[in-house]
Amino acid sequence: MIKRNKANLPKLIIHKIGNKFNDTRNLFSEKPVVFDEDSYKLMLPFLLKPFGNLTESFRFHHHADVNMNEINNYCKSVFQDEETFVEVSKNIVKHLYEQSNSAQIKTGDVIIAIFEDVEFNEVSTNAIGIFKIENKIDFFQTFVDDSSVDVMVQKGISTKKIDKGCLIVNYTDDEGYVVLSVDNNNYDTQYWIKNFLSIKYADDKNNHTQTYMEMCKDFSNEVLKNDYSTQEHSHFLAKTIDYLKENDTVNIHDFKEDVFEIEDQKELFDDYKKVYESDNDVLVRNQFHVSDVVVKKQKQKMKTEIKLDTNIQIKLDIDAPDASSEYLELGFDEEKKMKYYKVYFNEET
Repeated sequence: MIKRNKANLPKLIIHKIGNKFNDTRNLFSEKPVVFDEDSYKLMLPFLLKPFGNLTESFRFHHHADVNMNEINNYCKSVFQDEETFVEVSKNIVKHLYEQSNSAQIKTGDVIIAIFEDVEFNEVSTNAIGIFKIENKIDFFQTFVDDSSVDVMVQKGISTKKIDKGCLIVNYTDDEGYVVLSVDNNNYDTQYWIKNFLSIKYADDKNNHTQTYMEMCKDFSNEVLKNDYSTQEHSHFLAKTIDYLKENDTVNIHDFKEDVFEIEDQKELFDDYKKVYESDNDVLVRNQFHVSDVVVKKQKQKMKTEIKLDTNIQIKLDIDAPDASSEYLELGFDEEKKMKYYKVYFNEET
């Protein structure tokens, strides 16, 4: 989603955040961090790397007016005048603190940073990052004591992943600033996405494609796999991927005609779509432009194995949608009283 090849980190500040339910308080820094060369080289990719492969983006939201969204306004202030950075960073932490509406919300460190020369949609711009560090790891620290080397255990921040983070890019469309978000501690997703940031998915082809593919995957798992067979489930997923790869635009009528060979399955798909939209409070569009990036990423998550209770697995190639129907045959052996799969092939590869 973003490129960080030329990005730099001119300002970064760290505050401590408490939890009002635990009677733990915030601790504010009064000035940004002064990096040495080693810590800078480690910090910059640590903060930006999580956003490199994101396909979905968000936009700020407010039930009355987006201009009343706190984080939206704080970021706008910094984009307009970086001299407000320290004071605004404190206000961001105060706002996050007010969202700790449960004793389960963890205390930790809040890192707020300004990035420059971040590339988004082939435009070089600046961005504001907000990160919450909730979990620290144990590590060994060695030291010299009376001519011998000893060891002690200390706690520190792991450089492997961010617990929670968002990047507000100084790039706007009709819906406002582009917001990217990551959350590796999903026990309190609403606290970060809804209560603190108050963001919603962008109304773009990435979101439309993602939503459609998730619905298709769930339909395949919950309906086709249960009512028909695992083979039918895998065949549908492969046909779905093939349709999305071959078409720039999805039309749901054309999709059903292309993917389903059994008429009843079209009706099941329509019924499931209504239930899915209601249960997940989303709109699955009947027509939209396809995001190739999302298709490629989501394809990797789709499972097309047939696992049998005889400790045998059949793996189907999701990029070969017709292979299942042409070369795999499901039957029932009357003598053994068992189901079977017959696989046709010319030679082993």
